[in-house]
Amino acid sequence: MRKAFLVILLLNIALISNAQRSYYVKEHRVRLGFRLDPTVSLLVPQESGVDRNAGRLGISFGVMADFMLDDAGHYAFATGLQITTAGSKLKYDAGKGLDDYKANPAEYNIKATYVEVPLALKLKAETAPGMNLFGQFGTYVGFPVRGRADVVSLTQTYDKVNILRDLQPVNIGLLVGAGVEYPISESLTGLVGLDYRNGFIDVTRNAKWNDGKVNMNSIALKLGLFF
Repeated sequence: MRKAFLVILLLNIALISNAQRSYYVKEHRVRLGFRLDPTVSLLVPQESGVDRNAGRLGISFGVMADFMLDDAGHYAFATGLQITTAGSKLKYDAGKGLDDYKANPAEYNIKATYVEVPLALKLKAETAPGMNLFGQFGTYVGFPVRGRADVVSLTQTYDKVNILRDLQPVNIGLLVGAGVEYPISESLTGLVGLDYRNGFIDVTRNAKWNDGKVNMNSIALKLGLFF
């Protein structure tokens, strides 16, 4: 009897929890959260005369928002606002790069900060009560707000050169991601995933750098909390 009672009790708890979750999703069509993502970014030159020496470790943080597109919460429009640090080390042959340094071969350690807005369709599948696998596909728009470069040209070193005006004022690219959402408490949902970004835009103004097209790609370990 005790075992049967326990089974019935557990079933009732599961049904009530599921009903509460469904009610929450229907009544709360927008979910807000915070994300903090370690990132690796790479500047990818497309022409000869410019080579990448190294990528750059960075961080991305900000708010995220899911706008539900159905009552079950399986489809959402995912967006937000975040600050991302990015960059790379590029080696330029003589005659390429910024005017002040292109007389000789030079290495640029580029460090940039972007304000970004992701725009993606998010698809979720529930694998256990409260736990969801998700995938997302879309784009992002980024605006540089800070740009610095440490330049080494032969025996000369120039630290923290301001290159903000030498960067494109907007960056756009492909955004693909996947991960898992899991319950932490009644009001908190954790998120762990990976985001890959493939930039479409030449991030260094070609008229200033004479370096052809240089794309910005990155991969991020997505860590977040929905409230």
